[in-house]
Amino acid sequence: MKTPRMVESSRCVISFVLPLFLLLFLLFFHLTICGPINVPDKLLLNCGSYEASLFNGENWIGDVGSNFLPPQYNKSSSSLLVLNIPDLAPKVPYSTARITHSSLTYSFPSSPGLNFIRIYFLSSSYLKMDPSEAYFTVKVGPYTLVSNFNPSVFAQELDVVFFTKEFLVNVREEKLNIIFTPSPFIHNAFAFVNGIEIFPVPHNIYFRGSKFPIPYLGHQQPLFIDDEYAIEMLYRVSNKNDDGSDTENAFGIWLNDFQYVTSSQYGSVLSIKASTVSVNYTTYASKDYNYSAPEELYWTARTMGSNGDANMKYNLTWSFPVDSGFKYLLRLHFCEISMVVTQVNQRVFKVYINNQTAEEKMDVVALAGEPFTPLYRDYVVMVPAENERRKDLWIELHPNLETRPKYADALLNGIEIMKLSNRNYSLAAMFQLKIEQRKKKAPHVIIVAGTLGAILGVLFTFFILIRRVWIKLKWKTSNKRSHNNIQPKVSSGHCQQFTLAEMRIGTSNFSEDFVIGEGGFGKVYKGIMHDGVTPVAIKRCNPSSRQGFKEFQNEIGIFSFCHMNLVSLLGYCQEGNELILVYEYMAQGPLCDHLYKKQKQPLPWIQRLKICVGAARGLHYLHTGTRHLLIHRDVKSANILLDQNWVAKIADFGLCRTVPSDFHSHVSTEVKGTLGYLDPEYYKRRKVSEKCDVYSFGVVLFEVLCGRPAVNPVAVEEESEKAGLAVWAMHCYQCGTIDQLVDPHLEGNIKPECLRAYVDIGIQCLANTSVDRPTMGEVLSTLETILSLHLQDSLEKEILE
Repeated sequence: MKTPRMVESSRCVISFVLPLFLLLFLLFFHLTICGPINVPDKLLLNCGSYEASLFNGENWIGDVGSNFLPPQYNKSSSSLLVLNIPDLAPKVPYSTARITHSSLTYSFPSSPGLNFIRIYFLSSSYLKMDPSEAYFTVKVGPYTLVSNFNPSVFAQELDVVFFTKEFLVNVREEKLNIIFTPSPFIHNAFAFVNGIEIFPVPHNIYFRGSKFPIPYLGHQQPLFIDDEYAIEMLYRVSNKNDDGSDTENAFGIWLNDFQYVTSSQYGSVLSIKASTVSVNYTTYASKDYNYSAPEELYWTARTMGSNGDANMKYNLTWSFPVDSGFKYLLRLHFCEISMVVTQVNQRVFKVYINNQTAEEKMDVVALAGEPFTPLYRDYVVMVPAENERRKDLWIELHPNLETRPKYADALLNGIEIMKLSNRNYSLAAMFQLKIEQRKKKAPHVIIVAGTLGAILGVLFTFFILIRRVWIKLKWKTSNKRSHNNIQPKVSSGHCQQFTLAEMRIGTSNFSEDFVIGEGGFGKVYKGIMHDGVTPVAIKRCNPSSRQGFKEFQNEIGIFSFCHMNLVSLLGYCQEGNELILVYEYMAQGPLCDHLYKKQKQPLPWIQRLKICVGAARGLHYLHTGTRHLLIHRDVKSANILLDQNWVAKIADFGLCRTVPSDFHSHVSTEVKGTLGYLDPEYYKRRKVSEKCDVYSFGVVLFEVLCGRPAVNPVAVEEESEKAGLAVWAMHCYQCGTIDQLVDPHLEGNIKPECLRAYVDIGIQCLANTSVDRPTMGEVLSTLETILSLHLQDSLEKEILE
């Protein structure tokens, strides 16, 4: 029989257990029926499609009626079936598209962490809309992935019809929003997308944080890549496998590096058979195997070849177009797979990135610990924002014989290049495309403006026609006086061709007030481009000059490349007897003006060293970075120009000589150059080689140190040994009086060991025979070392102070 106390206790237990049981039941029901937020391992969205599709073994989801788009977007955007897609374009996702004239947001479930995003674009005419009006911005959270982006123009640059843009973005919330916004500056602008791919990736693949400092080339402090950065994945390249199969990981297929090799020689591809020799990949691979470089990457490598003597004459070079104004993360993959290179110090080489030394003594076996063991090295380099939106990022390898290795060779297995977001969380290139800043206007304003524009257009056309008739009459009169002096037309696909009228307008009819210099070709004017803002240097041929059409043609024909230490040729003008070259404007003028020609503030020693390093990089590129060896033949301080940031650039390529890649040592030719800089061996034997430039650069080195010209007219009259700078420098060196060579403005500012090393390399450049002179690569390496020592000394002094 239950007592009242027992009944009361039973009621308490029931009142506590029953609610708890109900709570647990509801939670179980929620988890089993409703389930947690579903975050897929990989999401493939076929934009504009109504149904799911299976392609290449992967499931694509249509976005029509999906939860990724709010219902209101069915009215503000359109799904479209693309009828005319290229034969090579996959039907999924390129056969459909989503188009919008207003902001459109895709919202995907996500877990906080790093996500890979691939966006698919097909350049086509959608709904008869003009592709040139497809300008839009794409954002993910605080990150701007592209800004004022036009897929049609981008596809033309790549020479493709369809392409993808790939990003790594750190997501901080449980939703990943991708926002497409048409440009407000373009009338009738629209945005479109064909497909979106998203999947999470391990955080430590590229984002290593404060524990892994990455060398920041050109800076003393390293860079740490943390959660604040976003990344655009630009290039993944490797050598083709022997069996023709692709190298592939979770991010996709690695391209063949052959299409990016730009050196005078392509080197050779070294490969191993995985069935006979295995790579020690397990010691290198992490749990994130699928996202690391695949093992197949290390089965092949590009080397310079077995001819050590030939290897010393060129750099193994890759070139990749990138946007200027951004930092880039480069990951270079190495694995020593040669059967004959098994010990330390058998293959040692230098690695240059954008003409900056990334590795002085790269020994793969020494760093990996043993052969057949992969490793990678990360570097960050800044591609400065200048006149060009797109610039080339260079990777160069060259043998290093300082440690006396067994083989004069270099090796590389793979390259990854990624753009890093800037401090504004942007991956979008500034001035990515020319966009007229046009706002939408009322119809009556457009009509009035159009009418006025038409009237002005007719008047302007009438004026141009009259002016052309007048110019033709003037040319005929001029041609009768000069008989048959009109030169054949030059054609170039690399340069813009300007009209003579544009040149006259830009220089106020070649006013003497605009003259900023004069050389063997003619006068140089500071001009203004037709935009009324951009300054340029305009070089006009003087009919009585010793130089003329041959040099004009040579400059246009040869100068089709771009480098940060070479003055860019922007275009030319050839009308009648007028031969005009248009270059980027170099605000600080020629180097000689800052040494002795004009009354200017003397340059400090560290500034002079940086200028010498920049000029050496430019010449080193001419000798090793192009498909054929280029010899400048007129290296002098007047042809080393300085931009607004004091960056040195080589100029005046009228006398430049192209040498076939199969040449032996020199080429016979007539002597060209400037007195005081001429290689005596070249002058006597009439045989030119790249060592002629080395000799001339040696003279420049002593101009920089002494602050005096290559030839002293006063000393010539007095028949003094100081007449020729090269002779005077050699005299002081042999007498042990190199202190007499130092510019008085520099006394006490040069460390003795730096002065000795500087004079030593200068004297080596002035050797009587070309075989005794160093290469420009060796000169550059020495100057970089001297600059580094000086910077280190300056830093130590600052710390002490």
